[in-house]
Amino acid sequence: MIEMDVQVAVYLVTGFLESGKSTFLDFTIRQDYFQIEEPSLLLLCEEGEVEFDADELKEKYNTYVEIVEKPEDFTKELLQSFERKYHPDRVLLEYNPLWSVAKLEQMEMPAGWGIVQHIVTVDSSTFQVYMNNMKSLFVEMVRNAELIIFNRADVSQPLANFRRSIKVVNPAAQIIFENSEGEINDIFDGNMPYDLDADIVEIADEDYGIFYVDVMENPEKYEGKTMRFKGMTLKSRELSSGYFVPGRMAMTCCADDTSFIGYICKSPYAKKMKLGDWVEVTATMKMEYQKAYHDYGPVFYASEVKPAEKPVQELVYFS
Repeated sequence: MIEMDVQVAVYLVTGFLESGKSTFLDFTIRQDYFQIEEPSLLLLCEEGEVEFDADELKEKYNTYVEIVEKPEDFTKELLQSFERKYHPDRVLLEYNPLWSVAKLEQMEMPAGWGIVQHIVTVDSSTFQVYMNNMKSLFVEMVRNAELIIFNRADVSQPLANFRRSIKVVNPAAQIIFENSEGEINDIFDGNMPYDLDADIVEIADEDYGIFYVDVMENPEKYEGKTMRFKGMTLKSRELSSGYFVPGRMAMTCCADDTSFIGYICKSPYAKKMKLGDWVEVTATMKMEYQKAYHDYGPVFYASEVKPAEKPVQELVYFS
């Protein structure tokens, strides 16, 4: 977890081998905006394809390099020894996700040390391979990250699906796609599987996850639109009378790691609904303040709510 009151700022950069961690760090260290007078410690937990010039970093950027080769060596005591040796004002930690990011987050650090930013780098060309074979490790790595950078991105890749896979795990994360020429924008253009210009926008069962994430990301596209979708009813004490949440269970990692996703809906039939009922909702979306959101958010005003059969596939998938 990120510490708010820290004296030694730890910038955590993680990602699988050859995902661009070292390139990102080497570039960042050399930027004018990143310079400080006090010493910095670059702590490497694996040696990647980019080699750091330790002498240059020390002489030009007051940055000292240390390598930790084994996970069992990465301890509070080791970090304390580095603190006594270098007295760093900040630590740039290139962390090996195979050592478990969750274990790092739970680890006791030296007094005054704290993670102030968590960045993950991803090689777009191998993203699907890692998601298919190491999904639990990847989810653990991105769950609490503030920034996720997809390197080697190409518009021929399903970038919108990549983004959705991250957003269901970590909705607050900022996600950037970069190719050799810079950042790629508008990755959702042309990727919506439903017609937003229709009088009633029909959301197919298999497209609910796309719909949910895009409403969260681009609410202005949906405000005033009437949509029809299927969901399971959730009622909460946080909601006023006449409101419920039609939504779906989404798989964030594995079948044992699911979350309910949905938006608040107002309907005169809400009082009659039972928890877990499947319904088909036709509703118009408005942005307004809701206590349950603790902010402004999407609220659906239902013109029709009727019983429905549950989908063939109840779980929502994002990749």
